[in-house]
Amino acid sequence: MKRLLLPTRLAGLLLVGSTLATLAFAPSLVAQERDLSRASPEEVGLSADGVNDLADAMRKEVDEGNLAGVVSALMRNGKLVHLDAYGYQSIADQEPVTEDTIFRIFSMTKPVTSVAMMMLLEEGKFSLDDAVSQYIPELANLEVAIEDGPGGFPVTEPANHEMTIRELMSHTGGLTYGLFSRSQVDSQYVAANILDTEGTLQDMIDKLSRIPLRQQPGTLWHYSVSVDVQGRLVEVLSGMPFDEFLQERIFEPLGMTDTGFYVPEDKRDRFATMYMSGQNGLTAPNDGFGGDYAAPVSFHSGGGGLASTITDYMRFTQMLANGGEFNGERLLEETSVEAMRSNQLPAGMDEIPGYPGNQFGLNFALVTDPARNDGVSEGSYWWWGIGGTWFWIDPVQDLVFIGMIQNRNLGYARQLQGISKRMVYDAIAE
Repeated sequence: MKRLLLPTRLAGLLLVGSTLATLAFAPSLVAQERDLSRASPEEVGLSADGVNDLADAMRKEVDEGNLAGVVSALMRNGKLVHLDAYGYQSIADQEPVTEDTIFRIFSMTKPVTSVAMMMLLEEGKFSLDDAVSQYIPELANLEVAIEDGPGGFPVTEPANHEMTIRELMSHTGGLTYGLFSRSQVDSQYVAANILDTEGTLQDMIDKLSRIPLRQQPGTLWHYSVSVDVQGRLVEVLSGMPFDEFLQERIFEPLGMTDTGFYVPEDKRDRFATMYMSGQNGLTAPNDGFGGDYAAPVSFHSGGGGLASTITDYMRFTQMLANGGEFNGERLLEETSVEAMRSNQLPAGMDEIPGYPGNQFGLNFALVTDPARNDGVSEGSYWWWGIGGTWFWIDPVQDLVFIGMIQNRNLGYARQLQGISKRMVYDAIAE
């Protein structure tokens, strides 16, 4: 039987040992309901066999026991050509993953926050080179760590300038996360529980005001809580709670009906389980990683708090690929999207640490060297989430790819990203 290249809903799976066997498929109406135009691969310059191979490559990871389930989507020229769901959203419950499954997207929240910021920039609420402290005065006159000091407190000096919003949006403002590196500043972030989910964005600002910067603003790219600070900026600049701004200005216009900071009771049956792959196989650690999203929260993390579905995120990314517009709703001007995908790093900083062949825009990584990025075109912009979700937008080839899994093995997630990239570019027939 010839495989359908357009959306299918997994109707049943059978677990036999470590092998998942497909029992049945039925056509899905999700793409039609979400106003996404569809096309065959050949209509948009892709090989049908190549798109089949992409689906097979993703499914193979489930069949080999590396993943519980995976959903992937590929759009080209604004048309949906591949949407495939395979495996389980919950192995224990024998619940199949579908295009409607809700995933923790973690840092794929950051591009959403970036769009919110750019909307306010277009409204004249701020300029990129304004000091952050102009709007959040608690972050004025910060000290900067220069070396380790006694008692776990670093030796400091004054910042040589106030952190700017451009630096904040490019992770060059001197902030950190406290989780991915070791310094006395990072230790202070951990001790302060800087991203306390029971607090508020203002509580986070109050804590940051008492901790020195990790380095002088504008000198180094360092992954950080800067996008959570942007969430607070959105509140200050708009006069609205951050979650309400996203709902009214982004999610509702785009029809993103399953995206938010928690998963309501009537949608819990679609919420994917978080897994971990490793030497012991695939496990589901019950350690509260990332929270359970079961109830409304007071801390609306602009850097990593959202849950979403692949169909919702397809609408969001296609809006960006279209230059700020989707299905008749314009969220941003094309110039704003161009700014987000333009290099914002200081002079002399050729690439970002940990991502060879990439620079950084306004909350997006930017590909500069396709050879070191599995063939992804120069000028593509992208990011990923710590739970295994990932996407990229390629303006050269006019394509968008999104993958969603729930797997905390970061090395494996990066490996899967590479597989998807190679398969997508191998499928280009032109």
